[in-house]
Amino acid sequence: MAGSWTPDGFILDLDGTVYAGSRPIDGAAETIGYLRSRGKRVVFLSNRGNISRRMCRERLAAMGIPCEAEDIILTSSVVARYLREHEPDARVWVLGEQGLRDELALHGVRFAVRPQDADRLVVTLHETLTYAELNDAFRAVRAGARIIATNRDKTFPGEDGESIDVGAVLAALEHATGVAADVVVGKPSPAMARAALDRLGLPPERCLIVGDSPGSDIALGKRAGIRTALVLSGSVTREEAEAMAPAERPDWMLDSLADLRRLLEEMER
Repeated sequence: MAGSWTPDGFILDLDGTVYAGSRPIDGAAETIGYLRSRGKRVVFLSNRGNISRRMCRERLAAMGIPCEAEDIILTSSVVARYLREHEPDARVWVLGEQGLRDELALHGVRFAVRPQDADRLVVTLHETLTYAELNDAFRAVRAGARIIATNRDKTFPGEDGESIDVGAVLAALEHATGVAADVVVGKPSPAMARAALDRLGLPPERCLIVGDSPGSDIALGKRAGIRTALVLSGSVTREEAEAMAPAERPDWMLDSLADLRRLLEEMER
């Protein structure tokens, strides 16, 4: 692409890009350190909604990637901000884990005492989901709660392989209740792009988004006018990436985040 263009801001996906479960992707920490040494701005953008920014910051620090909590944009924090700004009086019932509850509480979101008292059902990834919890969520919607979801991803790249994500649970609730989620905040939504660009303090044309998901990361970049790099360390193979429709293809394709330094050096020649 683009002759002398080089990005000043980098929006990095987490699962499958920076790490896989508790294991960092080879070269990720070194690449992020290199970007920072060049004065580049870096934010992390993830559809994870079952963890808080504090939890994510601690995970990254353990991998040798220090950062401020404000540099981490998760669907848990974006959904919390949405509720605070647009529905401050809503009482919510959560189908999710403690990380989401922590982020909601940090933003002053109110919790319903019983499912039938909820104005909103917030749905996110729940890795220890029980039938009783799913049924409570079902009953909240039956009693009138509207559904807000962190994302619709079907799967995510875990440490031991591909794992089921929020989309399947959300589909089950929508099917059982006949009620569709009216708000989904995760990538590729404009809300996630705005949050990342606001933190970077840069316009979209000066940024590059790097991620492993064509449907989330690359689609977000296409919609927001942000150039894109797809890494093959997560959810797609090279064959799958090369079979993408021309309009959906990334601007660059990398084996992993470790190749980003080489790409940046090529841009600057």
